[in-house]
Amino acid sequence: MRKTTLGIDKKSDDVELNMSPLIDMIFILLIFFLVTTTFVKESGVDVNRPVPGDDKAKNEKIENMIINVTQDGMVYIDGQAIDIRSVQSRMERFKYENPEGNVIITADNQSKFGAAIEVLDQVRLANIKNVVVTGTAE
Repeated sequence: MRKTTLGIDKKSDDVELNMSPLIDMIFILLIFFLVTTTFVKESGVDVNRPVPGDDKAKNEKIENMIINVTQDGMVYIDGQAIDIRSVQSRMERFKYENPEGNVIITADNQSKFGAAIEVLDQVRLANIKNVVVTGTAE
């Protein structure tokens, strides 16, 4: 039903918004981004990770040998004072008993740097690879 007043047509129908061009535009943008995106497979190294429960460490107990170097340059292994020259033979015996064992060299903060290095050299001469050098906390 139209009323004509002074040459102006008035519609009594509701105004509708057509959504199909908007949906078409969204699909066109989606297709554009899919086509222009590059999917690159990053190269990497394949690593065989250990399976839990398949560890040899459960059957073997890995022990640590702690070597203390005091402020005055004295060397202690298992609480016993030892001469620096006999460290290598003790480490060779330790490696024979514990092939996967670790050696921890703990040097006092006030100790001479050379004493800790001499102990480290003796441990390396015994062909032990797992060595950690630390300082004592005050």
